[in-house]
Amino acid sequence: MKHIVFSASHFKTVLLCLAIAGCSSKPDPEFSAQNSAVLSEQEEITKDSLLGVYKTWKGAPYRLGGTTLSGVDCSAFVQTTYKDALGLQLPRTTLAQVKLGKEIDYSDAHVGDLVFFRTAPKVRHVGVYIGNKQFMHASTSKGVIISRLDNPYWASKYWHFRRVAYSPEMN
Repeated sequence: MKHIVFSASHFKTVLLCLAIAGCSSKPDPEFSAQNSAVLSEQEEITKDSLLGVYKTWKGAPYRLGGTTLSGVDCSAFVQTTYKDALGLQLPRTTLAQVKLGKEIDYSDAHVGDLVFFRTAPKVRHVGVYIGNKQFMHASTSKGVIISRLDNPYWASKYWHFRRVAYSPEMN
């Protein structure tokens, strides 16, 4: 499944539509409920695609600079996950990945957003958010796993989310 990469002109069109719709005095409850169901369904589809990739990589050992099942680092795992699950090509390094898309507030994170951590003064770590305060990543100590953002270690290292894949439902 591929996400639509949102260009600036598409974004402006969506904003204009939202502004016009926002002028009505009372929201249509059926429309609002339907939109939220679409978002949940879209996130579920994205999550299933991401977890499909995870099943292949689960337990693969961590290796700095690695890009294969015999050893992979966090940014290579994220790059492969985005390519295989979402059909999007990301740069190879965490340093390059952190410059993509736009920063997202913790409370606005969606399935598929990148989550970044500062694990040491000059060291960054990246994973893919899969919802419910969980993210999949290549851990230096445990290899490819799913971890929780509310785990004390990760909570203390959390930096920010970035949204790379855009679709109308995710804006």
